[in-house]
Amino acid sequence: MLLVLIIGGCILLAAWIGYLAVSLPTFYRAGSWRGAWVGFDIAELVVFAMTGWAAWRRRQVLIMCLIVLATLLLCDAWFDVVLNTRTAGFLGSLLSALLVEVPIAVIAVIVARRLLRITVGQVIKYEGGSGPVPSLWKVPLFGPDGQGTPLERLIKLAKGEDTDSSQDTGHDVEQPAGHDAA
Repeated sequence: MLLVLIIGGCILLAAWIGYLAVSLPTFYRAGSWRGAWVGFDIAELVVFAMTGWAAWRRRQVLIMCLIVLATLLLCDAWFDVVLNTRTAGFLGSLLSALLVEVPIAVIAVIVARRLLRITVGQVIKYEGGSGPVPSLWKVPLFGPDGQGTPLERLIKLAKGEDTDSSQDTGHDVEQPAGHDAA
């Protein structure tokens, strides 16, 4: 069901983007401008605080907080730069994006990925497996799916045993040995 919603969302969003591309005016005077930006920055502040709390308390929710934080920072950078094009504030927005928001977002994604790999590695270890942590693209979701437990498949991946990745992802993706695509 989730996959159907995602595919449907992609189709609808592509059509919506096409419609917006031809129908929106080049310039538009917006109402509630202050409310939109202050509200967005409040959301960023809340996520920064949640991320700090999760890091301080060493909670797994930190991974999600880092991804949300990175997303908000990249959105903020995009809209600051795009909406300040041809204004006196453009250079400041561009520098802020390139020197602050994008680097923090990249660091957040790298840390989230590293924490996720550490978590997967610990699961493998606790389940009696050994070896390198497989690519996150190959790690199955933890939950029942009728193909053997995800932990069993994860241990097989860590041991380098062949698993049917076409059933996990819907297509085969080959990665060179020693390369981690995730």
